[in-house]
This record gives sequence, structure tokens and C-alpha cells, in this order.
Amino acid sequence: EPGFPAEKPSAGPPAPTHLLVGVTGSVAALKLPLLIQELLKIPGLEVKVVTTERAKHFYNAQEIPVTLYSDEDEWQASLWKGRSDPVLHIELRRWADLMVVAPLDANTLAKLANGICDNLLTCVIRAWDLRKPLLFCPAMNTAMWEHPLTAQQVEQLKGFGYIEVPCVVKKLVCGDEGQSCGMASDW
Repeated sequence: EPGFPAEKPSAGPPAPTHLLVGVTGSVAALKLPLLIQELLKIPGLEVKVVTTERAKHFYNAQEIPVTLYSDEDEWQASLWKGRSDPVLHIELRRWADLMVVAPLDANTLAKLANGICDNLLTCVIRAWDLRKPLLFCPAMNTAMWEHPLTAQQVEQLKGFGYIEVPCVVKKLVCGDEGQSCGMASDW
């Protein structure tokens, strides 16, 4: 119609959003299969997972229907042989549009707050592009959560620009009533 701007032809479907999920050694990692299942319901979302070795204790890798990376993948002889070869933690941070660490255990929280990068997940986060969102979901026993170091470490991460997903109060796996990460709420 006259007076209306012509519609631009579509260049195809919109590019997918790439979400990198980090999972650490909190018992809340039991929820990883459910978290991934729910995330995959979001149209246009592609998901990959980076796991710590301790997190593997809490879930069955066969129940994770997306690519799952761990420390052994970082050091595969077939991936990196020389200076121009790709480095997995850099490739993952380039691939991702955003990242969520759910659950974030006390150990990895302390590592991140202090710049320690001794596994694939902490290397990805240390190399993270701070212009992209990084959300973290703390998950630990209430006694650990209430320790003064935890508040300092959470504030340190928020100071980097990372976004905290607040804890919720619920009955913990150990039987205590207290704080748990947001991803562990009853779905």
C-alpha cells in the first residue's frame, strides 16, 4: 500500500540463543536433568553443559540430552596440539550468548571470587566476556550459606557484573530447613 514502508524480506529464521549451563558439586545438581528438560522447551534456545568432576556424582550423564563437557574434554590430545588450535574454554565462551551456573557450590563460589581457574568450568568463567550475562544460583547447606565468607564471595561475583539468582527456603536433602538455590525449587 502507498505510504507504508515495504517489508524487508526475511533472511530466514532468527539465530538461536546459545546458553551455557555450568553445574558444580552441590547436591542440587540432582536437578540438572530436569533443568535441561525445561530449558529445551524454550524455542530458539541451544544448550550445552559444562560440569565439574564433583557434580557428576549427582546426576546420570545419560539423562542429559545435550553436549556435556568436563575437564577431560579440555585436555584431549585431538583438540589442542599447537598454538593455532582451538582451546575449549575459549571456544565455549565464544559460543555462548549467556551462561548460568546452577547450582553453584561453596567450593566453586570461593574459586570464582578469588580468580582460581583449575578446571574447565572455572576457566570458562575466568575468560567470560563481561558484556554477556552470567547468572549464578548458589546452593549449599544453610550453615555454609550463613558463613560470613559466603556473603563476601557472592558480593565479589556481583561486583564482576554477574547476576545472583536468590536462594529459596526449603527442606534440604540433608534434612535441614534452610537456603537452597533457585533452580532447586519444586517444579
